Amino acid sequence: MGKITGFLEIDRHDRKYAPVAERVSNYREFVIPLSEKDTRDQAARCMNCGIPYCHGTGSVAPGAPGCPVNNQIPDFNDLVYQDNWEEASRNLHSTNNFPEFTGRICPAPCEASCTLNIDDNPVTIKTIECAIVDRAWENGWIKPEIAPARTGKKVAIVGSGPAGLAAAQQLARVGHDVHVYEKLAKAGGLLRYGIPDFKMEKHIIDRRLQQMEAEGVTFHYGVHVGADGAIDPRQLLDQYDAVALTGGAEAARDLPIPGRDLDGIHFAMDFLPQQNRRVASEPLGGVKDILAGGKHVVVIGGGDTGSDCIGTSFRQGAKSVTQLEIMPAPPEHEDKGLTWPNWPLKMRTSSSQAEGANREFAVLTQKFSGGDGKVQKLHCVRVDEKFKPITGTEFELEAQLVLLAMGFVHPVHEGLLKSLGVDLDQRGNVRANTADYKTSLPKVFSAGDMRRGQSLVVWAIREGRLCARAIDQYLMGATTLPR
Repeated sequence: MGKITGFLEIDRHDRKYAPVAERVSNYREFVIPLSEKDTRDQAARCMNCGIPYCHGTGSVAPGAPGCPVNNQIPDFNDLVYQDNWEEASRNLHSTNNFPEFTGRICPAPCEASCTLNIDDNPVTIKTIECAIVDRAWENGWIKPEIAPARTGKKVAIVGSGPAGLAAAQQLARVGHDVHVYEKLAKAGGLLRYGIPDFKMEKHIIDRRLQQMEAEGVTFHYGVHVGADGAIDPRQLLDQYDAVALTGGAEAARDLPIPGRDLDGIHFAMDFLPQQNRRVASEPLGGVKDILAGGKHVVVIGGGDTGSDCIGTSFRQGAKSVTQLEIMPAPPEHEDKGLTWPNWPLKMRTSSSQAEGANREFAVLTQKFSGGDGKVQKLHCVRVDEKFKPITGTEFELEAQLVLLAMGFVHPVHEGLLKSLGVDLDQRGNVRANTADYKTSLPKVFSAGDMRRGQSLVVWAIREGRLCARAIDQYLMGATTLPR
């Protein structure tokens, strides 16, 4: 513990954002990093607790406290305070392959479980993590870690989101010949075609891919395994010693109400990837432009995907953005005695919501209406705590663009999963446990959202790492990869 009285002497001070008027004019990241001195001061606030809940419990439960990848947070805080940034980077990378991703887009359950959060002043763990890895890249400390020997074993990874990338990197580093199959033009999954550039610019992904290629990972782009005219997934079973299914949970939750077929009503994941492609100067693939410019936009769904739709809509020039959530408004502050160190339900305002969105809670959309085949209005009603409509609370909202951001139910079953005939669980995800990540098929494994359902980037990285360990154990009879 570097500064024993740090938490008593230094107030919490976190990164700021560029002004709204400035940041909505472009798609660049707008978080302003702390200075080196301020970052070290914030690291000095860490108490080096006897039981550091920020570490995570090692549990696979979604609501478990702390960091799912079990980052050694007090250790790297102390190293930053001691000005030993290179060792802090080594420590951070020992548990997390991609801290530059989590340092930008993770909701930071570690901070919710920080002991100082009992007083609403947790250590700025996410900010410190991002500062460490960004400094490591700037100083050239992050280099390819090439296996000293090859095993002669070949592994196929289907899907290049954070779970697939983490699994691929871990397996390559112990000498396996790893091939990643990605249906889109570039790797990254939702990190690239979902997360807006203003939250994470894509060169952040590209430099990590260059490292992985140098480590021996081979990427196959534009290859939709299981689609008509593409690779039959059963061919992979013949060509590879192990196959990992690490795709996403891409089947979006729909809203089947009257008027759903009107033009102007789209899934969030039809809208967001288009803007990612525009920023990257990638072709849209012949699909119709979905744009918010000059329109009244309604986003249905109150989560992170909905917030991404809000920020993107404002940058496209929307007249207004309203976000509807069927759940009641959460409390402004949690009861620490009941919730800490778990992730609390409380009112949170994302950077995108703070850009001018109107948020409505406890609202049910009953139907859409319009003219000339285009949506013009939503017909809504307030609901009680049991989601039953409250008589007399009906109202209408004008909208020329409606974005459905109500989450995802499970991975797409058509194609890959049906072709393989892999067993699914009750929720429609690939059935595989967290002991060995094996599916119902020999030498086929699964991890990330395809296995656990819609979740966080940090859970995807954890599962990718653990799946890699299970595959290495399966192939070699023993493994040196960490749990």
